[in-house]
Amino acid sequence: MEVEQVMKGLMWKHAGEPEFLQAVKEVLTSIQDVYNQHPEFEKAKLIERLIEPERVYMFRVPWTDDKGDVHVNTGYRVQFNSAIGPYKGGLRFHPSVTLSIMKFLGFEQTFKNALTTLPMGGGKGGADFSIRGRSDAEVMRFCQAFMQELYRHIGPDEDVPAGDIGVGGREIGYLFGEYKKLTHQFQGVLTGKGMEWGGSILRPEATGYGALYFVNQMLQTRDIDIKGKTVVISGFGNVAWGAAKKATQLGAKVITISGPDGYIYDPDGICGEKIDFMLELRGSGEDICQPYAEQFAGAQFFEGRKPWEQKADIYLTCATQNELNGQDADRIIAHAPCCVAEVSNMGCTAEAVEKFVRAETLFAPGKAVNAGGVATSGLEMTQNSMRLHWSADEVDDKLHYIMHSIHGQCVKYGTQADGYIDYVKGANVAGFMKVANAMMAQGIV
Repeated sequence: MEVEQVMKGLMWKHAGEPEFLQAVKEVLTSIQDVYNQHPEFEKAKLIERLIEPERVYMFRVPWTDDKGDVHVNTGYRVQFNSAIGPYKGGLRFHPSVTLSIMKFLGFEQTFKNALTTLPMGGGKGGADFSIRGRSDAEVMRFCQAFMQELYRHIGPDEDVPAGDIGVGGREIGYLFGEYKKLTHQFQGVLTGKGMEWGGSILRPEATGYGALYFVNQMLQTRDIDIKGKTVVISGFGNVAWGAAKKATQLGAKVITISGPDGYIYDPDGICGEKIDFMLELRGSGEDICQPYAEQFAGAQFFEGRKPWEQKADIYLTCATQNELNGQDADRIIAHAPCCVAEVSNMGCTAEAVEKFVRAETLFAPGKAVNAGGVATSGLEMTQNSMRLHWSADEVDDKLHYIMHSIHGQCVKYGTQADGYIDYVKGANVAGFMKVANAMMAQGIV
């Protein structure tokens, strides 16, 4: 396999999909040497099959607002790869949603799910709908309209969506209710459900919790204690909330969070009542940064800027894709951090990743770091299938085990001759080999 040759063909077919092309190139570059050691992969055209989704559904979603005006959004479900299990991946409701982003996320999800040790394939979906400023009734009508098309393509042994940006417990509830009404079935077809009707405890926090378990493992490879370390975090959705909460529990101090309007720097640490305050604001749909600065003495609001300019020991992307670029990477490297990790999916640009690896910064990609969220979704699927409910301790123990296993795979495949652990290569190779072997065993399908 020649990466540039493969990318040339892919760019001709999918020229308007930059995020998807970026994700594919990163994986292919990492796995090239391993792939070329297996001529049977080339004979079976494994790469050509792996980089194309098995199927893509794209549909219109008409709905009516509280004034009676009709709106039409575009919905997607990308079922990327089912070699190791039913498609699994979240639904994202956000104006930025495009086919390129859905395909990139589905492609990444394939390898992330493979790393979890659970039998889940890769998929992703969503719509270019914004919940911001919408009433509960409007969100409900949109979710119902969305599910009226999606229900045909999902099922507990076929495709099990979850939440993502813009899709939390409320939205999952509306989606599940409509699925149940249309199918007359009470099935574990969505994860992130409420505790009273099949949900798994810890699911909202799981991505952030799992990320800190992974980061702690990374630090231990260099005999670094996370206690007392300062942490810069972007965003303040469920991912950032879970990461901030667990970092604090482990003895670190979170000093930033961010929103669309800028970021907050709080040298006293963001924890306890401060997190409760932000959760309340987030639930109301308001911006969180300016009110936070007004509420808590010592906190500063930096409008229109990113938190990467602050000096810290640990940097975690927790908002969205490509939020940390090459210039940001230069600033962070100059701070000589202990660790940088993507908690958001593809949170760093390709240039930033290259700079971190070249500088031998302790750095890990989202498909390894943030796998705790989908892992806990997989545990919810298991509980639903068995008609059981596990305690918080049971779920947390399993999450610890899964993140420890993922870290071990990254170390196995990513350790270089000089001892540096290239987590990007390690994660990509480990995930690829599991999917590739399953695809080879199942023939040309």
